[in-house]
Amino acid sequence: MTSSCKNDPKPTVKNESQVTAVSEDLEIFDYEGLAPLLNMKDDKTYVVNFWATWCAPCIKELPYFEELNQNYKGKNVEVVLVSLDFPRQYEKKLIPYIKEKNLKSKVVALDDPNMNSWIPKVNKDWTGAIPATIIYNKNKREFYERSFSYDELVTELRQFIE
Repeated sequence: MTSSCKNDPKPTVKNESQVTAVSEDLEIFDYEGLAPLLNMKDDKTYVVNFWATWCAPCIKELPYFEELNQNYKGKNVEVVLVSLDFPRQYEKKLIPYIKEKNLKSKVVALDDPNMNSWIPKVNKDWTGAIPATIIYNKNKREFYERSFSYDELVTELRQFIE
C-alpha cells in the first residue's frame, strides 16, 4: 500500500489570479494562475507533481522527478513541481529546501485556500492526498494519486512519448 499525506487546510490568504513573488526564487500561484501549467497544448509532455516539504512520501520520490527531468531534457518533457507547502513556510522551509537540494525542475507554489474548489478541477477523483502526479500532453492525460519509484515514473512517461 502506498502512503500519502493529507493536505491540511491552509490559512486564509488574498486570492489573486496572478503570480506573486515571495522571493526571486519562487513563483506563487492561486489555482487560476496555476491552471495554464496544467493544460498546455504544445508539443511537450508535462509531468506535474504535487508535493510538500512536510510530506515524507513526497520527499522520498522527489529525486526521481529530478532524475527524470535530467534524463529527458531535450526530449520535449517538462517536469513541474507544485509545492503545497504553507505560505508561512516558504521562506523558512520551502525555499531553503529547493536551494539545499539544488532542484533543477520548475518549482512553483500553489497558494489557494479554496481546496474544495480546485482539487476536483485538477482531477475529479483526487482525494487531496499527496503525492499526486499528472502526466499529460495534447493527446493524453493521466492522474496518479500515489508515490513512484524512478522506474515506475519512466514506465508511465513512456506511454506518452513513444
